[in-house]
Amino acid sequence: MKTLFDNIVMFTITVILIIGFYQFYFWCQRNHRVAPREFKSKLDNLVSFNANWVWIYSVLYYPVIVLMILIFKDFRHFGFVVFDFFLLMLTHMYFFVFHPITTPISWREYTAHKQTLSVRFLKYLQGFDEASNCFPSMHVSVATLTSCHLLENITMLGNWVWLFPVLIAISAVKTKQHYVYDVIPGAIMGFIAYWIFGLIYS
Repeated sequence: MKTLFDNIVMFTITVILIIGFYQFYFWCQRNHRVAPREFKSKLDNLVSFNANWVWIYSVLYYPVIVLMILIFKDFRHFGFVVFDFFLLMLTHMYFFVFHPITTPISWREYTAHKQTLSVRFLKYLQGFDEASNCFPSMHVSVATLTSCHLLENITMLGNWVWLFPVLIAISAVKTKQHYVYDVIPGAIMGFIAYWIFGLIYS
């Protein structure tokens, strides 16, 4: 049975791993094998920019992932879930390095927008998160995989659990961090990663 100290250890390791995983993400930004290309569609023109969604995109995103420590049965369960997320990261790295897609430069120009706290926070995030790692959406795939694990271990969440990846997907396109077409492939990758987890953990 897990103890409070077990949760503290898992929390500490989870925070360190999130920071560590992002080093792979940033490495991809510096090591594209081909020049990133744009992937804009007519659907993207229908989505208006709203910087306020950045609080969902980042502030909701990370706490939900970290709070997953509460569902882990033991350190074996924790280790296999971490490995599952690592496999998901490796899949994203393939796309980011060999098939990089970038959002238009104009999507990151905010001269026409009021410099609200939301806009300033979004600009801060974009200061180290370049536009070229957008397909598939890692935010959506991680949120989907997280929701799958949450539902498996907290069944009372029911269909409400899917509100998390849906909100993340909306925030990704409303902040113009992603194309509309980045979202569905990201979700599919999250479901595939969870399926793989079922195979290796059982």
